[in-house]
Amino acid sequence: MDLNSASTIVLQVLTQATSQDTAVLKPAEEQLKQWETQPGFYSVLLNIFTNHTLDVNVRWLAVLYFKNGIDRYWRRVAPHALSEEEKTTLRAGLIANFNEPVNQISVLIAKVARVDCPRQWPELIPTLLESVKVQDDLRQHRALLTFYHVTKTLASKRLAADRKLFYDLASGIYSFACSLWNHHTDTFLQQACRGDEAAATNSLERTLHTYSYIFQGFLHAVFERLKQFLECSRSIRAENVCRDRLEKTIILFTKVLLDFLDQHPFSFTSLIQRSLEFAVSYVFTEAGEGVVFERFIVQCMNLIKMIVKNYAYKPSKYIEDSSPETLEAHKIKTAFFTYPTLMEICRRLVTHYFLLTEEELTMWEEDPEGFTVEETGGDSWKYSLRPCTEVLFIDIFHEYNQTLTPVLLEMVHSLQGTTNMEDTSAILIKDAVYNAVGLAAYELFDSVDFDQWFKNQLLAELQVSHNRYKPIRRRVIWLIGQWISVKFKSDLRPMLYEAIRNLLQDQDLVSCAMSIIFLNGFLPVDDFEFRTDQFLPYLESMFTLLFQLLQEVTECDTKMHVLHVLSCVNERVNVQIRPYVGCLVQYLPLLWKQSEEHNMLRCAILTTLIHLVQGLGADSKNLYPFLLPVIQLSTDVSQPPHVYLLEDGLELWLVTLENSPCLTPELLRIFQNMSALLELSSENLKNCFKIINAYIFLSSTEFLQMYAVDLCRSFCELLKDITTEGQVQALKVVENVLKVNPVLGPQMFQPLLPSVFKGIIDGERYPMLMSTYLGVMGRVLLQNTSFFSLLLNQMACELGQELDQILGNMIEMWVDRMDNITQPERRKLSALALLSLLPSLNGVIQDKFCGIIHVTLEGLYDVMTEDPETGTYKDCMLMPHFEEPKVTEDEEPPTEQDKRKKILALKDPVHTVSLQQFVYEKLKAQQELLGEPGFHALMETVDTEVVAQLQEFLQGF
Repeated sequence: MDLNSASTIVLQVLTQATSQDTAVLKPAEEQLKQWETQPGFYSVLLNIFTNHTLDVNVRWLAVLYFKNGIDRYWRRVAPHALSEEEKTTLRAGLIANFNEPVNQISVLIAKVARVDCPRQWPELIPTLLESVKVQDDLRQHRALLTFYHVTKTLASKRLAADRKLFYDLASGIYSFACSLWNHHTDTFLQQACRGDEAAATNSLERTLHTYSYIFQGFLHAVFERLKQFLECSRSIRAENVCRDRLEKTIILFTKVLLDFLDQHPFSFTSLIQRSLEFAVSYVFTEAGEGVVFERFIVQCMNLIKMIVKNYAYKPSKYIEDSSPETLEAHKIKTAFFTYPTLMEICRRLVTHYFLLTEEELTMWEEDPEGFTVEETGGDSWKYSLRPCTEVLFIDIFHEYNQTLTPVLLEMVHSLQGTTNMEDTSAILIKDAVYNAVGLAAYELFDSVDFDQWFKNQLLAELQVSHNRYKPIRRRVIWLIGQWISVKFKSDLRPMLYEAIRNLLQDQDLVSCAMSIIFLNGFLPVDDFEFRTDQFLPYLESMFTLLFQLLQEVTECDTKMHVLHVLSCVNERVNVQIRPYVGCLVQYLPLLWKQSEEHNMLRCAILTTLIHLVQGLGADSKNLYPFLLPVIQLSTDVSQPPHVYLLEDGLELWLVTLENSPCLTPELLRIFQNMSALLELSSENLKNCFKIINAYIFLSSTEFLQMYAVDLCRSFCELLKDITTEGQVQALKVVENVLKVNPVLGPQMFQPLLPSVFKGIIDGERYPMLMSTYLGVMGRVLLQNTSFFSLLLNQMACELGQELDQILGNMIEMWVDRMDNITQPERRKLSALALLSLLPSLNGVIQDKFCGIIHVTLEGLYDVMTEDPETGTYKDCMLMPHFEEPKVTEDEEPPTEQDKRKKILALKDPVHTVSLQQFVYEKLKAQQELLGEPGFHALMETVDTEVVAQLQEFLQGF
């Protein structure tokens, strides 16, 4: 079949594939999929999409299938790769004509160029260069666009050979590209001056395309071009489409300067002086009036900031250790940043750029909540004017603080006292200066007596209630927040609490919000200066005001801030919050329902609930009708919100269990979510294990009867895939099961125990894991001897060895790896467990008697303390009775789980059996079993020094 006939058939199927009728569309797509690997298919597609008379949708689809073919079958090593002959034809067809009205063809050419240029496609670049020179506007434009995409694609290759080829290519076309860029730039400027909008737009677009593959050589020229473009913008109206493109071009030029500075700071050295002169001139002098725009100001400030802060331009402490390039750059910087220049930059930043704008003041009035949610932090300084100016100020002040500190202090001294309410300009200036003092807090540490300033002026300004003074109230509380971790006496905090309480009643929501933000940073647990006794007199009123504010605000971000502060207050005062949380407890279910579409707000609610449960302790049971469904939803991986809520939901689940006085059916039912959570094997696994432990401590029998089978199955699967640390955490759960329920526990987790036993006799090489294996097996051996015998028989059958051989191997490895066990409790457990094998006539046990005594002696050294008065020894791990712990005001009271663990310890042999007495009883029983001669012979297998030390511990028995 010839090409024309094939084109007709494929065209028909492509047309069907653009149909909206699925009955027509699906068969057509299947047919096209079958043709993807047929020889000649892509030649037919080329024939179709280069035919400008066809329907544009059909041509688009042909381009799409051609693109997919390049991705899948163009490389020689690909399955069903295109033949070299067909690829040669396709390459020639792609660049046969540049009169294509559809831009995307240039992307196809670039994709092929990435694989074939220049080795298999040496004619591409010469053809593009020739096409760029033609006078036809469409052909020239499309050739430039293709040239742009090809160059961009080739530049993205990273292998050394490809980089060398690109370097050679760039060297060959650089001069031509520069001349082309200059030509189109001059043409644009002439057309813009004549007011020829369409032609100017066309030329500007070509300028952008040619600019994209020019680099360092034009950087010196770019400053002059930038000036011309900025001046040109005076005559171009804002609504003109050319104005928007012109501003994008200006930003693109400045971006190249920034990128070059970032990637090649030493190569940029020759541009430092001119860059600083250019940026400072337009941003900090009258030269920029009427021509600069916000994004350009941001770029210029970033250029200054990057030069000021660049570590490549900072000499070492010892000058002789600095490179000549660093010293040269530093010299240029020092020469530029003279006192007059620095003073002008500082003053302009503060008195011009820091001022609240009309737009911001309007937003303050019309949308106060929106105003408080400022874009700060992260990389916002790279794109937004206000954070950009503040970051530049911080960096310049840090670099030149000795020069600029007197300048800023002079501004502060000129603003002493209360400002005239009628003078809006003076109020805004004070706001800006206070902003600067807050940003420079660490640099001004030795120059400002902040405590005196707070008492003598700032506190009074917080108390000025006039509506026009609200910018100062907001700024002062922010300023204090900046200084409080730098220099602020603890004794002044009650005065500050009083002021914050007043601000929380302020009619201006922005001032209230700033107080919340202040508290947000002021109350965290890592603030060691915080004293609960100072805060308690204000607790009730502040909590009430915060709760009222939580109800009044409407924005999610504001509610989140308030909730976070309430959580911090709760965390700080703990149980002392109980009298005041009733209203919040009643409101949270409504807020949870209202926030169904706002997962981040729900996360804040979860955090609040965590601290509420911790504060309420056992009384949190009253929250269960709301609390448990919240936990259920947050930890259900089948529910979409779990992606956002799971981490906080697990923590809430855990603290709920830890503070629960008893296990309820609803609390037990939530555990159905755990099986799917364990399958995730995610970073939340540790919290999952803690939750399982909490259920075990809460009500092991009821919990295990319902979930032990599923839990054991999950653990068996889990232990195959998780890390060693994860295995340790999982087996600690099993150990707790055996500790709490020594009778039922081994039966319920029987499928897991053979792998533990085998790990011991194989000599598990990870000490932590071996220690855990021995802890699990110690519990079984000590507290359920009959089950241990069954397990021993099972292992003998599975491994095909004699029962005594298995037992001997286990004891030998246990003795050998005793040093793997670091916890004193587990070391005592090992001694008790191995001693529990006595008395015995078993030859293997008697053969390993020496090792058992060695472990016993080590255990005695771990747990026995000597009474200096009597010279007798006492087991320090014994817990004779339960005592309610005494808690000071600064300490958190024990949770219900803490009490449960304490009671459990009173039943644990490790804490109830004296090792000293146990050793004596077991040795005496062995002596009675063997008789004196037999026992004497047995003891002779033990080193005499060990026997002497053992006898010392057993004095008095």
